Amino acid sequence: MPTLLLIIIFVSFISLGLPDATLGAAWPAMYSSLHVSIAAAGVISFAVTIGTIVSSLASGVVLRRFGTGRVNQFSTLMTGISLVGFALSPSLVWMLVFSIPLGLGAGSVDAGMNSYVALHYKAHHMNWLHSFWGLGATLGPIIMAQILLISGDWRVGYWTIGGVQLSLAAILFISLPLWAKVDRLRTQKDPEMTVEVAIQDAPEAAAATEAYHHANPNKSALKLRQTPGLLLALAMFLVYCGAEISMGLWGSSFLVQSLGLSVTAAGLWVSLYFAGITVGRFLSGFLALKWQTRTLMRAGILISLGGAILLLLSGLLNVLALPAFVLIGLGFAPIFPGMIHETPRHFGTVHSQQIIGYQMAAAYVGITIFPPLIGPIAAQWSLWIMPILVLIATALLYVILERLIFVTTAKR
Repeated sequence: MPTLLLIIIFVSFISLGLPDATLGAAWPAMYSSLHVSIAAAGVISFAVTIGTIVSSLASGVVLRRFGTGRVNQFSTLMTGISLVGFALSPSLVWMLVFSIPLGLGAGSVDAGMNSYVALHYKAHHMNWLHSFWGLGATLGPIIMAQILLISGDWRVGYWTIGGVQLSLAAILFISLPLWAKVDRLRTQKDPEMTVEVAIQDAPEAAAATEAYHHANPNKSALKLRQTPGLLLALAMFLVYCGAEISMGLWGSSFLVQSLGLSVTAAGLWVSLYFAGITVGRFLSGFLALKWQTRTLMRAGILISLGGAILLLLSGLLNVLALPAFVLIGLGFAPIFPGMIHETPRHFGTVHSQQIIGYQMAAAYVGITIFPPLIGPIAAQWSLWIMPILVLIATALLYVILERLIFVTTAKR
């Protein structure tokens, strides 16, 4: 039964990934029909992430009140309705209106599912979970690119993806009784449902944090003096997600405007970036059986750094952009799931759900900052700012990770 629930959770992450890359793939065709500048994509992204930040910060309270299953189903329904709203929007203003519930739904699913898997499943499950997000993110631009090729109408693409989301919401509604059954099994200490995070496996910093919060249950988890490394963890999510979303949102526009590809070809090339993330996370699930999570993250950052350098060199030879997108995706693959799954080990299990909510909020702050930063610069100068920013961010990730590992494993 826990295995069946895990499959349903995987399906939820397909629905989470579907809309994430769709805007970037559709935007070269959208902005002219909406009579706005190319930089307006950053405004839409900003509106989505505001909703996501709010729901991420509130996720601890909401999940405790309504349960992960109900929140997941309602949030998927809300994102489906929002995507249909995108298809119906006659102007940028209406797209911004529907962006808020899209973000609210995405943030709830993200925080809830990540926390649930981090606490109740193993590291390879976390990597596979995020590979299903990558599957959704890969399918989104492929669906949009094919619909643009056939009909030339991005609205049909959003109708299609919105319909898929609503279908998934129906499946999740049917599965709601399963969550209650698995919760009862866990209460009875069913041997199949293993809580992966054990205090004896946590670093000293996590164990000390655990002891502090058991002794002081009314104190907030967000106390930096008692939670060493928390700011570094938040910075890691902010920088990583800013770089990841920049590649997805501006990748197609970069390929079209800077390298001269067609809109359809650019959408397919960007889908390979998300395919790289998907395949990388699937492989990371197997590698996690033998390798430490931090080893996977270090290797991933170095691979994505090589891809970022290759992307800069695509100005000399356009074809280099294709392997660059794939390598960056492969390298990014283990970073996000690795950081999520290490959260209970870094900071203890007592408030890990709350801290994961904070991390999701930090991730979406990065998503909020980076795309609007790129948009105006690209409008005034060039979209070459995107690969430059990704290169800087990837190098910074390595520095932050090493410092985080040092702080959370240091003895008190």
